[in-house]
Amino acid sequence: MKAFVHVCGAVALCAGSAHSQLMIDPYYSCAYEYSDLGAPAGVPQLLGGLVFKDGDPDTLLIGGAANGGAGAIYQIAVVRDAESHVIGFSGAGTQFAPASYIDGGLCYGPDGVLFYSRYSMNHIGQILPGQTSTARDDDLYALGFSGSVGAFMLVPPGSPGAGRFKIFPYNSSVWHDATLSPDGNGTFQISAPTNSIPLGGGPEGIVYIEAGASLFPNGGVLISEYGSGAVTSYEIDANGDPVPGTRRLFLTGLSGAEGGTRDPVSGDFLFSTFGGVGRVVVVRGFTPDCDVRANLNRDCALNFFDVQLFLQAFAAGDDMGDFNDDGVFNFFDAQAFLANFAQGCN
Repeated sequence: MKAFVHVCGAVALCAGSAHSQLMIDPYYSCAYEYSDLGAPAGVPQLLGGLVFKDGDPDTLLIGGAANGGAGAIYQIAVVRDAESHVIGFSGAGTQFAPASYIDGGLCYGPDGVLFYSRYSMNHIGQILPGQTSTARDDDLYALGFSGSVGAFMLVPPGSPGAGRFKIFPYNSSVWHDATLSPDGNGTFQISAPTNSIPLGGGPEGIVYIEAGASLFPNGGVLISEYGSGAVTSYEIDANGDPVPGTRRLFLTGLSGAEGGTRDPVSGDFLFSTFGGVGRVVVVRGFTPDCDVRANLNRDCALNFFDVQLFLQAFAAGDDMGDFNDDGVFNFFDAQAFLANFAQGCN
């Protein structure tokens, strides 16, 4: 069982104050806001990872009684507002599948197979579509991974490294890249790790951010760091791996940041917490309020920094500087950029 003593002192461990210090980092606060959805009824504490049910975006799957032999995956209906954002839960959760020792990792892999991490034995289980029992269980130590998971994620389509399998153990805090291959039984063989990137933080959740999201012009990854009591962001390389040295605080003041997922309807980021009274928090703002092409750095305003980025890209012959997309860098690109800039934010 992970201890809840990493962040915020004793007050952060109290059930009623677990999120009293929750704050979006100032760098991101112009674009993002959060809402505390509370504890999902009927899901036993402690909470584990979460993901929206495949084929049913109005049902959330979430780990309950995490890190213990009674651990299981629960399902609960979500309530959406007129703009399709999740604003709460409907009714009480019910058990979806047994998943002993489930931790922060929970996501769908190829062909609708559901993967979940198991702490502290450093295993990943797989559940076939339409079934509720674990069809395959891999010992990551035997495959050469550090331990123990912890977090993992299949890189989504459209992101660098799409289709690769990232494993990020809690204890070692070393990021690993791997691949999945069919085993002939509907489940998947996990390869040995192809790299090892020490990052730290005591990770429990991984979420990829698409290029062009607010303040993520080139995309990136968010990591729920249980050990630091925060959600952090990293830039990513062509393989979909975090770039060391680019870590930035995204959301702070957490007691036990746990699993994370993206809402397939709204694009919002949801994550769970582990410890005290575990809760679900949703973060909104990935579509920029200033959603015009001239907002090159994808922040909250059109200003000098966008002009600077355009001029740098134009001088370097970067595609961003070919603003009219004709394959030639000339006066007409500057004209098109300035015309779009002059229109202002929508």
